[in-house]
Amino acid sequence: MQETVESVKAYGVLVPAIVRQRPDGEYEIVAGHRRKRASELAGLNELPAIVRDLDDDAATIIMVDSNLQRENILPSERAQAYKMKLEAIKRQGERRDLTSPQVAAKFRADDEVAKAAGVSGDTVRRFIRLTELQPELQEMVDSGKMAMTPAVELSYLKPEEQALLLETIESEQATPSLSQAQRIKKLSQSGDLNEDSILGIMAEQKKPELSSNITLSGDKLKKYFPKSYTPAQIENTIFKLLDSWLRKRQREESR
Repeated sequence: MQETVESVKAYGVLVPAIVRQRPDGEYEIVAGHRRKRASELAGLNELPAIVRDLDDDAATIIMVDSNLQRENILPSERAQAYKMKLEAIKRQGERRDLTSPQVAAKFRADDEVAKAAGVSGDTVRRFIRLTELQPELQEMVDSGKMAMTPAVELSYLKPEEQALLLETIESEQATPSLSQAQRIKKLSQSGDLNEDSILGIMAEQKKPELSSNITLSGDKLKKYFPKSYTPAQIENTIFKLLDSWLRKRQREESR
């Protein structure tokens, strides 16, 4: 946001916001909320905008496309955005079907979402599955504690089964691997999933590294940093690089 503010101060808002008029005569921002906030922080009183005549579904699609262009977007945010756009496109397709019966046979909303995002239809469908996860499990995916693929498998669990899984994850200090997630899902489908069966699967391969301390040798690290760097500066730099690596990995997984 601060970078956007500095850009607005120097050059103004280069890309107009998109707004639509409400029944009360006021205007609602469809795309450009961050530009509006940056303009406010930059001390500007006006924001260039294009007025469009949009119904709710068209506005949703434009809003989602605008948000998906953000560089740093969490997997759960991307999942919700894809779902919102999918539902809006489906409603538009249903309206087209009223006058064109042949549209329905060829219309595949999730593939249309995927095409616009530059990803495969399967990728969109996997992300949308994340919206079926409990918030705590979504947060684990966002933070990188749980990989995308096992999370998709776990999204098929009932809410009460996900609650049992969360308790086991906390007690075992480990998240399921893909193989474990697939077996948990299979037990759920057969009606045999319970607290004991989840624990039995999760206890097979514990991951103590989640709670263990990792020691890095100063002699090995010092060649990567200027001699003037303090231990605190070295630690801060390492975590910044790890954050950057995590964001890159999440972007790659979303493609």
